[in-house]
Amino acid sequence: MTQFTYELDEIDKAAQVVIETAADQRVWIFQGDMGAGKTTLIKALSKAFSVTDQVSSPTFGIVNHYENQGGEIFYHFDFYRMDDPTEALDIGIEEYFYSGNYCWLEWAEKIAAFLPENFLLVRIINDSETKRTLNLQHIKDAS
Repeated sequence: MTQFTYELDEIDKAAQVVIETAADQRVWIFQGDMGAGKTTLIKALSKAFSVTDQVSSPTFGIVNHYENQGGEIFYHFDFYRMDDPTEALDIGIEEYFYSGNYCWLEWAEKIAAFLPENFLLVRIINDSETKRTLNLQHIKDAS
């Protein structure tokens, strides 16, 4: 496990640590309390990947689709408002996970039964108003 503590004004540095730690893993699950900074970190990651689209939480649409200048595709999911986990199957969640594209998931615990076996877990701990700690862990064979 990799741990990294940062001040909010160092979020671009934190994004680089996540990218380096992820290596070739394309499914990243973000965990943290409400307001911990999951979407803010995803915005910083998008910037690091030169995403050209406006990045925002897909709270009502469940998934947002972004692209960068190189044509790479990124999917950003937010399952917070999902009441029935089988709704994830209705949107074809498995096709997204195994597409080879980046998949960034918020509130993935709501669809735990449908998560892939391998992913990067990004836990965000809210240490103070201006300080966060990331715990980064490669999960293998999570079934």
